[in-house]
Amino acid sequence: MSKIRVLLVDDHSLFRDGLARILDSQMNFEVIGEATNGIEAIAEAHKLKPDLILMDVSMPVCDGLEATQRIKHDFPQITIVMQTVSDENEKLFEAIRNGAQGYLLKSIRREEMLSLLQGAVHGEAAISPSMAGRMLEEFRRLDRQAAFETVEEKNSILTEREKEVLVLVASGASNKETADKLNVSINTVKSHMRKILDKLHLSSRRQAASFAQREGLIPPPRKH
Repeated sequence: MSKIRVLLVDDHSLFRDGLARILDSQMNFEVIGEATNGIEAIAEAHKLKPDLILMDVSMPVCDGLEATQRIKHDFPQITIVMQTVSDENEKLFEAIRNGAQGYLLKSIRREEMLSLLQGAVHGEAAISPSMAGRMLEEFRRLDRQAAFETVEEKNSILTEREKEVLVLVASGASNKETADKLNVSINTVKSHMRKILDKLHLSSRRQAASFAQREGLIPPPRKH
């Protein structure tokens, strides 16, 4: 079985030395190069084309986040796992966006690190459970935010008059009742309804009523 060829990138030589000893003691890992900053990492990646890069997040000259983005652009097949002493959410998500396959704290246990690195090379996410929990929570937050923005966008594309028509129709008013309430013609109400359905990508008055109830424009129907 061929060994996983590893490039170590960290500006602390003692940490690199310790990591190299751990990896070289394993039958399935081989450290083929080292770098002390992002610029060196990019150059070594081009020269060595490793299977795996262990990349420190914070380094002088060029940090690991920028280096990861540039390396993944040129060599998408290279697996990059970030390492850091802190668990800052912002850097975690930026690393993943830039193409990192994992994000590990430097305080991680040796056995767990080796297992996660092995999995990362085969496409698995190398993220400790605590940080995975943060990612899930962030995805949920983004999902809630996207849903809110979608509702806001849908509501914002309706004119005030269209909103008035939607509320009345969704409340059960007929076209005539809506026209009388707003002091407009029935044809005007029908025209507003066509525009409302088109803007909201809906196909019926019933769907429009459901949308209005779901978004709190009208109260839900009473249960008997």
